[in-house]
This record gives sequence, C-alpha cells and structure tokens, in this order.
Amino acid sequence: MIRTLLIDDEQPARERLKQLLAAHADVEIVGEAEDGVQAAEQISELVPDLVFLDIQMPGASGLDVAASLGQPRPAVIFCTAFDQYAVDAFELSALDYLLKPVNRARLAAALDRVRATRTSPAATDPESDPAIEQLTQAAGMAPTRFLARRGARFRVIPATDVIAFTFVDSVTHVLTAGEQLSMQPTLAALARRLDPNQFFQVSRTAIIRLDAVKEAKPFTDGTGEIVLANGQTMIVARRRWRELLDRLGQ
Repeated sequence: MIRTLLIDDEQPARERLKQLLAAHADVEIVGEAEDGVQAAEQISELVPDLVFLDIQMPGASGLDVAASLGQPRPAVIFCTAFDQYAVDAFELSALDYLLKPVNRARLAAALDRVRATRTSPAATDPESDPAIEQLTQAAGMAPTRFLARRGARFRVIPATDVIAFTFVDSVTHVLTAGEQLSMQPTLAALARRLDPNQFFQVSRTAIIRLDAVKEAKPFTDGTGEIVLANGQTMIVARRRWRELLDRLGQ
C-alpha cells in the first residue's frame, strides 16, 4: 500500500483528491493537513510514503514543507495553480506536479511515477531534492522562511531571523537571536538552496547570515573568527576567510 497524506488549505480540493484516489486500490489515505506547519507535524508523525502538497498555503508553503523534509523522505506530488515558469521547473525534476483542477488521467500518470520510483536509489537519497533545488536556484526563489522543530512542534522561522545554521552531533540546527531549533535537511542541502547574497558557509559545519556578522578577527594561520549578532563566535576556515571578507565588504 502507498500510505498517502493530503495537504491543502482548501477542503474541496482535498475532497476531490480523495474521490479520485478511491479508484486506486493500492493508495491508503492516512491523514490530511490544511497548512504548512500542520503538514510538517503530520509527516513527522505518520511517516507517509506519498504526500500531495498544495503550494500556496498559510503559515508555510508547500515548497517550505518539501524543503524541510528529512529521512525517511516521502515521495512528493505538488498540486499547484502556479504559472508556466514554475510548472516547467517541476517538469524538469524527478518529482511530479498536478495542475488544479486535478484530472483522473494526470493523477494516474503521477501515481505510476511514484510506483516506478519507490525502489529507486534516488527516491531514498537524503540529498536528492531536484524539484526544490530547481526552483530555489532560480532568481528570486530562494527560501524566505524555514520550518524548524522544537520537540514535537514545528515553527516557521523567517530568513531575516536566522543568524546561522550549524551541524552538530549529526543534527542540523537553526540559530536565532534567542534560541536554537533542529531541522531535518542536511547542511549541504541547505547550502544549495540558500541565497548566496544573504548566506555564506564559513566551515563544513556552519553557514552564517552575512548581516548577522558583527565582528571579524583574522588569525596568523590564515583562519579567522567572527562574532555574530547573538554573541556567538565561530571559526572561519582558511580557504573561506578571504572570500568572507570580500562578501562583507560588498
């Protein structure tokens, strides 16, 4: 069975999907969610095989939710009324999309793609997120908010509140002025999606927001130390120090 979660802020859209999915005996609907934060919590709790994700939702968008996913990662089918530019980006990816209103033939084709890829290596690769990377690498599409976790609850963190992302003891964290929350994506996955004009990777285990740097101190060995807006200090790798100074100068 394909354990499936429906995520859409419009109940009629969820009801239509349920009606259409009833024709597929191997699809089991295990839950529903109506906003991005609820979606992240349901995915974490229910661990579905497949998620139908609306894009424009309150709180956090479908792109935000998909970008926050860790392992085990469900297959994702976006349900969207986006313009042709975004649709083209999805078409080039390994993930699928459905244009609203969803029709039976297109849904069946999308489910066939899910069935075909469930056992493929790419489907289980934690770094494999081609649709999200395709979109967020496009101009103006870098994430402006992030879903982060404290205990069993998820929170939406605006990019402007982020001071740094760190990777400690195999866990990715987002640091704000007053707290540290955990995230599911790896630091490498985050680095590929972030706006390079706002964020900079200072080492293998840390990415900082450039505006959050308050002081920068060079060391004689070619490395350096920065002080962030929350008072935390970080060492900058030798090969990244000069580029960081150039970026701060800009």
